[in-house]
Amino acid sequence: MFQRPPTASSTLWEPSPKGACLSTVDFKPPQLSAASSYNLGLKFEHGKLRKGGSTCRTIYSVSRKPSVEPTFRKRDASPQNEDLPAVLPKQKKKPYPIPLEKIKQAAKVNKKLAEKGIEKPLDPPKNGLLDPDLIPVAHQVLHAWKALIKGLAQLLHVIPVYGCLECSEVHVAQSGHHIQDCLGPSNATRRSFHSWMKGSINDVLVPIEAYHLYDPFGRRIKHETRFQYDRIPAVVELCIQAGVDIPEYPSRRRTKPIRMIGKKVIDRGGFVEEPEQWHAANPSSLAIADLDTHGASEWFAPPLSSDIPKIAQETLDAYETVKSGVTKLMKKCSVKACGYCTEVHVGPWGHNAKLCGEFKHQWRDGKHGWQDATVDEVFPPNYVWHVKDPKGPPMKGGALKKFYGKVPAVVELCLQAGAQIPEKYKPMMRLDIVVPEIDEAQLVA
Repeated sequence: MFQRPPTASSTLWEPSPKGACLSTVDFKPPQLSAASSYNLGLKFEHGKLRKGGSTCRTIYSVSRKPSVEPTFRKRDASPQNEDLPAVLPKQKKKPYPIPLEKIKQAAKVNKKLAEKGIEKPLDPPKNGLLDPDLIPVAHQVLHAWKALIKGLAQLLHVIPVYGCLECSEVHVAQSGHHIQDCLGPSNATRRSFHSWMKGSINDVLVPIEAYHLYDPFGRRIKHETRFQYDRIPAVVELCIQAGVDIPEYPSRRRTKPIRMIGKKVIDRGGFVEEPEQWHAANPSSLAIADLDTHGASEWFAPPLSSDIPKIAQETLDAYETVKSGVTKLMKKCSVKACGYCTEVHVGPWGHNAKLCGEFKHQWRDGKHGWQDATVDEVFPPNYVWHVKDPKGPPMKGGALKKFYGKVPAVVELCLQAGAQIPEKYKPMMRLDIVVPEIDEAQLVA
């Protein structure tokens, strides 16, 4: 929108019978808008000379002709076809989810407060206290997590899933595809064809585990003491620290907040030893078996053919609930991820276990490069090729590869079982593209 400029005036010298005449010109531009017409009419008025004065005044005013403002229609902002996020190279460190400039600015502010002896302001749950608004969200996420595991375990008895023996490729269809994109160790001998085998629930729902801590603000996990802590799904650990109480995995609930000056904790309420029954918990008990994907297919029987569409829709709704709930929890809870590997730690600081074997791990002595985690690192989508006809011929690569779309493996499994397609996944599935024949692919622009 055009902004109204300030009123400008200029003084001019004009001849007069009594000598010099000072003429003042005032410009009064109208208020314009982007949607209005630009047809302007000019109107000139000349003021009379004052008696006994030596100045004359000339006023130029600009008037605008009335016009009808046109109406605009808001276009649909949803893309027709959407590309997936680029695969990050393994020979580089992951980019920071928060811009580095903002991280440096926050560090400077904390440093100035520490130099003045002022405590660092912390809001729950980063100060050790529970946030009442996050407790119902954590319970909802944990309930949806159980329903997601149960639904996937039942659908895997009906919908076949294949995984490559040499790489991390997963395909949901009656048979594996023929796309030559395998990057495994022996891909040269197989001409980059995948070596398919029957998959499991871990191929669809990628297991991301984290250490369970009784006190996240207590002692850090050392490399020598890493076997004293249980490893559970990162989503479950996030819900526990957000307020869910599980008897097999207790957590310390503070009544006084953590006090910090800079990076130093000045008051944490002392160190508390973990309960003895925590280490004596039976991982195979029925109470916590539905929280893990290990052996989930054995716990649940195959569903009836009439119940498959209903189970698929409930599983897809549970998947969306977990994803949205984890996003809400991670906005306030501290979750760290390694910048080089897939390790995740739920807590204010990362652990000190030397288990990183990725890019330049020798320079770091095997320690992880901790940074703020993203939702896809805690709950990865695991994209797979979208199959329009699961019972048709296998998908072929080459020139036809650019016509295929992708979708998260959980969504693809539920769609083939009878669930409805969510609107947000349609652009990346490329449903409006017709896959041509092999001899026609070169003729398509």
